[in-house]
Amino acid sequence: MHLNRRHFLITGAALAGAMALPELAAAQFAPRPGAWRRFQITTRLEITTASDKVQGWIPLPAVNEAAWFRSGENSWTTNGKAAVTTGRGSGAKMLQVEWAHTNDAPVVEVVSIVETRDRAIDLSKPDEASRLSDAARRRYTSGSKFIPIDGIVARTSEKIASSAKSDLNKVRAIYEWMVANTARDDKVRGCGIGDIASMLKSGNLTGKCADLNALFVGLVRAQGIPARDIYGIRVAASKFGYKSLGTASEVITKAQHCRAEVYLTGYGWIACDPADVRKVILEEPPTNLTMDDPKVESVRQALFGSWEGNWLAYNFAHDVVLPGSDGPKLAFLMYPQAECGSTRLDCLDPDNFKYTIKTKELTSA
Repeated sequence: MHLNRRHFLITGAALAGAMALPELAAAQFAPRPGAWRRFQITTRLEITTASDKVQGWIPLPAVNEAAWFRSGENSWTTNGKAAVTTGRGSGAKMLQVEWAHTNDAPVVEVVSIVETRDRAIDLSKPDEASRLSDAARRRYTSGSKFIPIDGIVARTSEKIASSAKSDLNKVRAIYEWMVANTARDDKVRGCGIGDIASMLKSGNLTGKCADLNALFVGLVRAQGIPARDIYGIRVAASKFGYKSLGTASEVITKAQHCRAEVYLTGYGWIACDPADVRKVILEEPPTNLTMDDPKVESVRQALFGSWEGNWLAYNFAHDVVLPGSDGPKLAFLMYPQAECGSTRLDCLDPDNFKYTIKTKELTSA
């Protein structure tokens, strides 16, 4: 897929539709705040061949949002030395574990309790939402190594949103452009890497959630509007019947997913997930759906302002430094990490890296 004049022509049509999306008579996908759900997440990491000092880092839920997510207690067992810590400058919370090279069977198991529920906002009824602090506004409008907001990102953002007059309409224009012009690529490993400048320069606007939602966040920030990715993992099936938007079993080792939020004055933080719209298009049975398929129309409307609470939020962190590691920064932290000596193991190869993540729903909160 290439970034060319045709894509910007699509933008105009998408924006026109965005300003007047019809209400669906019986939406198939319609998250609404309701009862809280409580989950137990168990992450087990084992290093089967250790010939040197070993370190491990397990992401811990660290998001607390009164309307839709609560991070609870974490407990763990290990034959190493463990402590809760945060990535320097990123705020990503994790359990850091160290094993001496004499220990030939490093293992750690972490149990986390979280509570989650659906979220939604009525964009026709702005109110006096809590004010975003100056520090938070600077953080979520700034560029970073992995999400720049200058150069081609700024130029693309301006082309998309130039005719929109309000921040709400600018964000909606970018969301609709993302849905119309990007595509999910299942051949990408994990959730992607989120190198948005390279995506735009190459014209290859394909990837997975960490690519597509990072691009959305960068384009919104380039308008001076606060935006952030939230990194997490799906923990349950979709109650709306969407196979592509939930888990199929208690094993969720490969169910990581990042979402996005945008802060709008008068509304507060609002949920957005253009990457999941593209996931539905590609993966929802019978697969390769058209844009006008009712299943696609339903999620396209809903995922601007709402999302389903079958998902755990770890953190909002970019450019993550792993404490005690001399290795490179991570673009984000939503997978267990480990190093043997100075060698960082492949977190996208859980069968050989040897980690599993399981979910269990407890009683309602």
